[in-house]
Amino acid sequence: MKKALRILALVVFVALVGYVVKYLYSQSKKDPIIYETQSAEIATIINKTVATGSVVPRREIEIKPQESGIITEIYVEEGDMVKSGDIIAKLRIIPEVVQVNNAEAQLRRAKIAATNAEIEFKRNQKLYDEKVIPESEYLSEKLKYETTLADRDAAENNLQLIKEGVTKNMNGQTNTIIRSTIDGMVLDVPIKEGTMVTKSNTFNPGTTIANVADMTEMIFEGQVDETEVGKIKEGMELMLSIGAIDEEKFSAKLEFIAPKGVEENGAIQFEIKAGVTLKEGQFIRAGYSATADIVLDRRDSVLAVKEQLITFSNDSAFIEIETAPQIFEKRQIQTGLSDGITIEVTDGLTKEEKIKVPKG
Repeated sequence: MKKALRILALVVFVALVGYVVKYLYSQSKKDPIIYETQSAEIATIINKTVATGSVVPRREIEIKPQESGIITEIYVEEGDMVKSGDIIAKLRIIPEVVQVNNAEAQLRRAKIAATNAEIEFKRNQKLYDEKVIPESEYLSEKLKYETTLADRDAAENNLQLIKEGVTKNMNGQTNTIIRSTIDGMVLDVPIKEGTMVTKSNTFNPGTTIANVADMTEMIFEGQVDETEVGKIKEGMELMLSIGAIDEEKFSAKLEFIAPKGVEENGAIQFEIKAGVTLKEGQFIRAGYSATADIVLDRRDSVLAVKEQLITFSNDSAFIEIETAPQIFEKRQIQTGLSDGITIEVTDGLTKEEKIKVPKG
């Protein structure tokens, strides 16, 4: 029995030795690792930051009524082009009862004063004709009479203006006709015929009849994070990408950077504005969302490599140069501007040299 166990143990030992020898032999026969190489290239490197926002008209005006009332007619709709002075809508004035009562009372007082002044003036005129009173007294009474007539006319006009929005002396001008104040496109008409509208005053902004904008001058309004705002300045060039217009890019120039940031979702954002350059015939709808690439720095036609080829250690950068087929030598290089993918090489490399591409 013991002899059989020794024979079994010997067989197992020989089998293990054979397996180990075979494994080591197979490992020694594996193909060696072949590293790919890349060369540096001449490239333009752009370091940029991104701002998100929208494109809006530089001039957008809210057209509001001069009087409160009910809209009886609307003459425009969204998309119409209008000139300054064109009629937007017409309203019927619904006067306030208190205003009407005050104006009527003022007119009654003015009429009474004018009637009394007329009686007094005629009496003094007769006395003046009879040489009873001097001319100065007569002229004084005449002035009082003419003043009361002017007050009566003013009271009549005021009452008519409150009730109808127009007076006989306005030569066709009326507060019931609402006109555009600029040349442009009608962007929105938020009211309908029959809508009650109010004029603007100290306590009320008034009802907007229409929004009119000059669509030939557009600006980009966006936000930049506080970590990037210190890198930008007015006059920088922007390249706009508009989500609704995939095939075109629009250039813009930075005009404004807000001096104060606003907290949004835990981050401080600074508002920026940039004038958009439109080519002849180009049209951008108001409110399009857009992304602006702001060029912080750029290098044109410089020697550059992919950042993945470089090993960074402390403040130094290293690459492995092929000195013979699949033989590499570690070398320190000097780097410059990076866009996150490609980096400028300022010293330590030529365009002809081949760089080892790390595995994985």
